[in-house]
Amino acid sequence: MCVIYLDANATTPLADEVWGAMEPWLREYFHNPSSTHQGGKRARAALEEARGIVAEWWGAREDEVIFTSGGTEAVNALLAGWDSVACEGYFLTSEVEHSAVLRSGQRMQRGMICCGVDSLGTLRKEEFAAKLKGAAFASVMAANNETGVILDWRGAAEMAHSQGVPFFCDAVQAVGKIPLEVGSSAVDAMAISAHKFHGPKGSGALYVRRGCQFVPMLYGGGQEMGRRSGTENVAAIVGLAAAVKLSAKKLATGAMDDVATIRDAFEAAVIRGIEGVVRNGDIASRLPNTSHLSFAGCEAAGLLILLDDMGVACSAGSACMAGKQKPSHVQMAMGLSEAQAKSSLRVSFSTINTMSEAQGAAMAVIRAVKKLRSVQGSGVGPVVIYTP
Repeated sequence: MCVIYLDANATTPLADEVWGAMEPWLREYFHNPSSTHQGGKRARAALEEARGIVAEWWGAREDEVIFTSGGTEAVNALLAGWDSVACEGYFLTSEVEHSAVLRSGQRMQRGMICCGVDSLGTLRKEEFAAKLKGAAFASVMAANNETGVILDWRGAAEMAHSQGVPFFCDAVQAVGKIPLEVGSSAVDAMAISAHKFHGPKGSGALYVRRGCQFVPMLYGGGQEMGRRSGTENVAAIVGLAAAVKLSAKKLATGAMDDVATIRDAFEAAVIRGIEGVVRNGDIASRLPNTSHLSFAGCEAAGLLILLDDMGVACSAGSACMAGKQKPSHVQMAMGLSEAQAKSSLRVSFSTINTMSEAQGAAMAVIRAVKKLRSVQGSGVGPVVIYTP
């Protein structure tokens, strides 16, 4: 069966250009970049070239870029470090952050306070400004991984800066979809992860503004300028840099506008084909690839099974929280009912998708919803689907 892959917010396939950049460092140039022989020096040069590429894309200095094993490590390292050295006060963040941020905050003895969002999933700015007064440091994501809603992270950073509060932004879901230049912003730190933009898994980066406090989470050989010990994964880092270049090129040439057109066509076809469809989140300010829909009278768990059988791969929310029984904290924060939250699908496109795939996926969603409604009847209840 030919699968239509519409789960790009969970992960993306490795781009050919990225694999081409990585392959020599997996096969021929395997050396440790800390070694002083020629192979080690070659690996070190590739590592620093990659750092320069990422720094230029960020609008940052090269010594402000720390390579990590991914977004989760970058988030945990930054927040744990700030927690250990920050002055008195709580950690301020939003109710819709990724679990890497929220669970890091829950571990802090200083306490965590969350700012609410409105029904569209956008940050309540007045509430955020008021709560900054007691904060030691703050964090707001660039874009939500479930709904695709773009939060005003630049504005939040400016508010934090005006209060002297260090500000971190989880931009894992936003790379290649919106501009993320930090040099002229008030952001003190930002995290990204390569596999969200056609790079390799296990490769991420953390921007930390020069002069901003940072305490290492990993100790050992003192790699990454003493800020992240452990032998660097040169191939994965080269892949991250190649993916950054590729995503920047696609954004600059309007490729994501084409993705938005495909996404919009998918939504229009679904809404024409069945009743009881609600688009969740701020439709005017969301990532160009993300569609978050609720279907009255359907449970997402059942829809996913049917769609998978039809060759359509999507999700009911964050892939990191898949299999959890309770409704999404993001949707509950937006004020959705539990029934609506449990009837929601996240469909996320990438530049590999075509208009014909979007139309085919829309027809599959329509068939799946109609079939499930005929089984469940009115209301949302437990789903048990038997397949031969």
